[in-house]
Amino acid sequence: MKNKCAPYLLLLPAFLLICIFKIYPVATTLQQAFIVDGHLSLGNYQRVFAEKTFWKCLEVTLKFNIVTVPLQIVISFLMALLVSNNIKGAGIFRTIYYIPFAVSITVAVMVWSLMFQYNGGIINSFLSIFGIPAQGFFNDKKQALWCIVVLCSWKGCGYWMMFLMAGIKNIDSSVYEAAKIDGASYPRTVWSIVIPLMKRVFLFVCVANTSSNMLLFAPMQLVTEGGPRNSTNVLMYEAYKSAFRYADMARCAAIVSVLLLILVAISLVQFFALGDHDARDAKKAAKKAARRGVIA
Repeated sequence: MKNKCAPYLLLLPAFLLICIFKIYPVATTLQQAFIVDGHLSLGNYQRVFAEKTFWKCLEVTLKFNIVTVPLQIVISFLMALLVSNNIKGAGIFRTIYYIPFAVSITVAVMVWSLMFQYNGGIINSFLSIFGIPAQGFFNDKKQALWCIVVLCSWKGCGYWMMFLMAGIKNIDSSVYEAAKIDGASYPRTVWSIVIPLMKRVFLFVCVANTSSNMLLFAPMQLVTEGGPRNSTNVLMYEAYKSAFRYADMARCAAIVSVLLLILVAISLVQFFALGDHDARDAKKAAKKAARRGVIA
């Protein structure tokens, strides 16, 4: 009996912390979103959906994530492939790639802000060498969001690289040997073996990366404050302003609950897209593909 209860007792502290710091805040937020003058109502949602600001923030949030999430995953995967080889000096590059994540978000934002300055910024100084006129970057409505994409990708890719690298290292070396014997090229090995066998790792990275970027607002707050002309004003930053600038907790709760609903929907799509195959089946499929001797 003691042995059966032991795992649950060990998990109990973590479960209580999750309930206190995760589930309870979400439940409280949902409660505030549905309460108007002490009564259950959809008035907060009706008010939010009637605002042009909300729809603009939603557009910016989706645009930011549609670009940032795939970009970070692709770059992180390429970095993971580079540092997964057992060659001399690979550990040094792993450290170099991971350093940006260890830098504080505030410090990273300030450094990139100085680099992207219109007057005297290092990037505009470099562009001037080639006769390219100075760019507005964070001050330009058309460029500000993409500058934040670059900043976030620089900071986040090293972190996601570590998970993908662990997935690559976990693949049985015999699978690589079978592909090599059959004459499969390195790109074909990556496409037919590495990627299928890493579906679960990709699923985790996709869901975690999406969650992180959907709730991100620190760079927007520190550099652009949602501007210029709301071009970087994401939903999470709008919710933050509602709560701490305008003291409108009901509006904040409604925005956050909508954001959480969107996040859950996206996560479910990712689960259906990447989580429907067992790792054993993927391994069999990869071995089969390798033994076909498809040479690229």
